[in-house]
Amino acid sequence: MTSCASRKNIVYFQDIEDIDKLASKVIYDPVLQPDDLLTITVSAVNRETVELFNLPVVAFMGADGVAAGRTQYQTYLVDNEGNIEFPVIGTVQLGGLTRKEAINLLRGKISHYVKDPIVNIRIMNYKVTVLGEVARPGSYTIPNERITIPEALGLAGDLTVYGKRDNILVIRDKNGQKTYTRVDLTKKDMLESPYYYLQQNDVIYVEPNGAQVQASAYNRNASVIVSVASIIISLISILTR
Repeated sequence: MTSCASRKNIVYFQDIEDIDKLASKVIYDPVLQPDDLLTITVSAVNRETVELFNLPVVAFMGADGVAAGRTQYQTYLVDNEGNIEFPVIGTVQLGGLTRKEAINLLRGKISHYVKDPIVNIRIMNYKVTVLGEVARPGSYTIPNERITIPEALGLAGDLTVYGKRDNILVIRDKNGQKTYTRVDLTKKDMLESPYYYLQQNDVIYVEPNGAQVQASAYNRNASVIVSVASIIISLISILTR
């Protein structure tokens, strides 16, 4: 009975049969947000025509003042209103747009100056944070800007046996407000949830189960009892000298 209960508490996607074939209906494209750091590059057949639309590349210098061979693109900071200042064009609102929508918007504006421009956008500070009952809680940078809840938990070393798999909390910034959503990792429905793919700056919190809460409370009480007992013994020792 105990082993069955334990398995039920720790196994993911319990209602997926061996022959199930699930086609996820979720199409992922990151949504640009305030405080995103973006690299935006513009290219075209005629390279000279796009120079004004690209920020200068920064070269890193060594201790001797000689270029160290590493370069880095400068970034655009999306401000609190969702805007960036783009060369030639000026203020452009990208916040709230998917990356594809933002690329199409910039391509349309640049097309007034350049024939058939190619625009590429990368989010340089894309990260998610995993907290609670996992092996390695912390913040994780996601270079490819695409990650699911199971993948994020994998980066954090998976849930401990004390983590509640049926009540994962996802905290997300949406239009300047925090949203809180519960996700059940034991059900296959999670694979079609809009929270299956994480957005940048999402926070995952794994709650402890009842056994862990009770154990923590017991340990705290035991520590208090030991401390009080130590004080009493010390007082008795002093008074009986």
